[in-house]
Amino acid sequence: MYKLIIGNKNYSSWSLRPWVLMQELGITFTEELKPFIEGGSWSEFRKFSPTGTVPILIDETRGILVWDSLAIVEFLADNYHPVWPKNKTARAWARSAAAEMHSGFSALRNQCNMTVGQRVKLNTITPELSKDLQRIDELWNEGLSRFGGKFLGGDEFTAVDAFYAPVAYRIRTFSLEMSETSLAYAKHLLELRSLQQWEAAALKETWREPGHEKETNDAGIVIHDYRETI
Repeated sequence: MYKLIIGNKNYSSWSLRPWVLMQELGITFTEELKPFIEGGSWSEFRKFSPTGTVPILIDETRGILVWDSLAIVEFLADNYHPVWPKNKTARAWARSAAAEMHSGFSALRNQCNMTVGQRVKLNTITPELSKDLQRIDELWNEGLSRFGGKFLGGDEFTAVDAFYAPVAYRIRTFSLEMSETSLAYAKHLLELRSLQQWEAAALKETWREPGHEKETNDAGIVIHDYRETI
């Protein structure tokens, strides 16, 4: 049995990735949510996480702990072949695109934090953010056209889609401009049953972490907040 320890669903893009992958692939797990703490969660999260961060996957049967979203995905891939596309070329492309998301796109992360329940008008689109969006648009168009499916690696949802799922929320939250193909793909992701469940839970969260809230307010003007009030 697996246990997945995650952070707030409204904020935690890193937690979303393995969560939605396991949901879409039908991998059974229990969920434990640890809210982010005002002033920093590191010391509290260190009680269960070597890095003081989430997500954490625990294989309770074998006593194995795995940290970092990419490591979790590769650990799951050892036992579940559908984690990555079946086609060898698509699989290589998907791994590269997922790794690029894992290590890159810092402007998008810094200027457009994940906040599922809000809609924000950005103060500005910096050249760095524009560059990140152009690259993501390029990647999405390539994957969808090259492998001919409704997902980035073909007809089935795989880890590469999980890694870009938080971007779909960011596009909606901040009304980011993308090509029609990319906007349709983002919409398709957000309509998945698993992401609908994630969003419903995120909207019910009543706690607020000041650091995340400040990042959003610094980025622009909050037009709507659909979260339940405290």
